Amino acid sequence: MNKQDYKTHTRMHPIYHYVLTVLVLGTLVAAIVQMVRSINEGANILQAMILFLLMIIIVIIAALVRFYPLKAQDRAIRAEENLRHYVLTGELLDRKLSMAQVVALRFADDNEFPGLSKKTAAENLKPDEIKKAIVNWRADMNRV
Repeated sequence: MNKQDYKTHTRMHPIYHYVLTVLVLGTLVAAIVQMVRSINEGANILQAMILFLLMIIIVIIAALVRFYPLKAQDRAIRAEENLRHYVLTGELLDRKLSMAQVVALRFADDNEFPGLSKKTAAENLKPDEIKKAIVNWRADMNRV
């Protein structure tokens, strides 16, 4: 993808978003079914409970594998956009801006960024509104 805009800016990692998610959720459902069957039949309850607990652990790990890197990317984006705003205006970003707003603002080019940042802070624009307001899109190909 060479060009990025509002319609094409979302990125998915197929192995994580489609394969792993489906496999983990499918196995979790199977573990729940097995646990219910075991309880109803009164047999293999311990094994079914262990399988269910293992699947809960795997679901938590799969979620954390996604959320922790996103938090690190958010911190990096805030620092980058704060620096970019400082270079362009001599001032840091408004502290009222939420992380989601700063993440959305990163798509604005240098000409739009200061004004859109100020407008976002004044009007408390939602991230989707910020992205729709951008005229000249600045692509970010590094975030998944």
